[in-house]
Amino acid sequence: MIEMVKNPKTFPLESLLSARRLLSPQLVDERIYFISDLSGMYSLFVMDKQGSIPEPLLPRGLALQNPHLMAGYNFRVVPTLNKIVVMVDQDGDENYQPCFIPLTGGVPEPIFNDRYAGQQLMFISYDKPTATAYFTIDDRKSADMETNQVDLTSMKTQSLGTSIYGNYPIGFSKNQETVILVDTISANDDILYIWNKGDKERTLLFGTPLDLRQDGQDYPLLGIGRCFFIQDNSGLIFTTTVYDDKGGIGYLELANPSTILPVKVTGIKHKGVGELNWMQHVHQNIYLIGYNIDGCSWIYQAELNESVEPPQFKLTLPLMGPAPLKDGVELGVEPAVDTSKTKPMIEYVAAFTTATSPSQLYLINPQVKENRVIQLSNERILGIDQQFLAPGEDASFTSFDGLHISARLYLPSKSLGFKVPHPLILYVHGGPQSQERPDFTWFSMPLIQYFTLNGFAVFVPNVRGSRGYGQTYMKMVDRDWGGDDAKDHIEGLKYLEKDKRVDSTYRAVTGRSYGGYMTLWLSANYPEYWQASCDMFGPYNLLTFTERLPKTWQTWIHHTIGHPEKDREFFIERSPATYFHQVKSPMLIIQGANDPRVVEAESADVVEQLRKQGVDVEYLVFADEGHGFGKVTNLMTAYKRIVAFFKQHLMT
Repeated sequence: MIEMVKNPKTFPLESLLSARRLLSPQLVDERIYFISDLSGMYSLFVMDKQGSIPEPLLPRGLALQNPHLMAGYNFRVVPTLNKIVVMVDQDGDENYQPCFIPLTGGVPEPIFNDRYAGQQLMFISYDKPTATAYFTIDDRKSADMETNQVDLTSMKTQSLGTSIYGNYPIGFSKNQETVILVDTISANDDILYIWNKGDKERTLLFGTPLDLRQDGQDYPLLGIGRCFFIQDNSGLIFTTTVYDDKGGIGYLELANPSTILPVKVTGIKHKGVGELNWMQHVHQNIYLIGYNIDGCSWIYQAELNESVEPPQFKLTLPLMGPAPLKDGVELGVEPAVDTSKTKPMIEYVAAFTTATSPSQLYLINPQVKENRVIQLSNERILGIDQQFLAPGEDASFTSFDGLHISARLYLPSKSLGFKVPHPLILYVHGGPQSQERPDFTWFSMPLIQYFTLNGFAVFVPNVRGSRGYGQTYMKMVDRDWGGDDAKDHIEGLKYLEKDKRVDSTYRAVTGRSYGGYMTLWLSANYPEYWQASCDMFGPYNLLTFTERLPKTWQTWIHHTIGHPEKDREFFIERSPATYFHQVKSPMLIIQGANDPRVVEAESADVVEQLRKQGVDVEYLVFADEGHGFGKVTNLMTAYKRIVAFFKQHLMT
């Protein structure tokens, strides 16, 4: 084991996590509503636009879900009703129920009473002027998902149909009489539908449904994001991957929806590798367009020219990307438009974070040059100077087949005084079609910093299958879990063996969700690489994992991993359980008891099987958590146990 310096500088975890997380802000009538863990768990707060003590809007002890884990909104303010719609589940079970609370706060009252008890409702879309909400419903029993249009004023509900592929509402006309819906077979494999008021069912708009596809024929992946009606509702614009592997904007004429035309975008200021990944309408011809460049957010205010065919965008002002909001990740950007004056006034409220700095709330005024960005909060990491934190460095490498893999290496600050070389931890992100980004509010980044504060080097590759590097790269993991993605990790570790700052003879691996799966896979298939591992709610047996999922998730699995009956041999081949007899290193397993994605039985099975083989296994279950950590006390317990476990097995 590695011998540590006798008296390196150390810091308590309480200092690192002293900053509260601030996310998903909305600016309504001079008040800013936002999600935060100010109370020790995610909850809803409000403060004055010019700054004030945040006021709680929910009862103490009621925890909301981490916005990172949700499809759709956590909450929306409905000013015409003097109410807020907030999505509430039970300790991470993800059976979200939409509830009303007053603007001044209160006890959540289910909008639909107990009609959808035990089901999951996702708040996918919302129109503020008409107070219209769109909920997609997973009853947790069947594979079908239903989308409802709900007038929150009258509570009149209109079903927009069902589908086993989502039927998600991604666009609507101003009068809410026309709605665009999307079925998603697998990541970016989309089919567009249209629903008009009075229709008995939705009709196909663009794309080829699965049952109409012919064997041997290629069908383009549409990769369509939110849609916006333009030109008096005669056309749609939306983000798409039809013309550009790394994302672009498309135009579809509704009267002749045979071809998606590319929309030209000018005025790009950023450089680097990444994707155009979202768009939002602000007012009239003003939009926001968001890019993910090398994992960092670039957000522009843009103007749409509808007078040309197809329409064109001009990026007029970068709101994020340049200083002061640089080298980090946006956690929500919301416009507020004042139309009471001759010229409408636009301002934005935003949340932003980096790898070494907590999230803060900001006001952005695009109309001025001086003091355009005003920081409203001052969350701080107490007692730890920036010199002791790890910003990370590029550690990209070429994999076994010549593919470029983006990666970062986080090393302990020299100011801490740890002996070089450092023991190495491989951190594997979840998804798999996700991306490790410089986001201090997400689970991994504070843990990575805590590792480095304790003398560990941390290697974080975004291997094939990750988002952020184009559609082709992201789709490489489909039907290949435990294949080339695993080889990428091993190639990255081989690359680091040349780095004299890292001691590759002392390595551990950890990850959550798919990262937990990969932790189990690597521990079982490459046992000689590891002195310890930590699996956080990772699937160990693809057959039992799929069987235990909600029916709606099983449909997704069939198209991204395989079918448990048709592809049974493949499922067995790619299940870590098949190779558990090769596991040698001690393992810490962490699980939320209410996790609906990787149920507790999966982790319990791993513990039982490995202990029977004589493997040293520790098991930590959180009774009030799901697929992550919503309570700060639980998060701290997990961090401390992981670091102590790795210190025990990699350091003296």
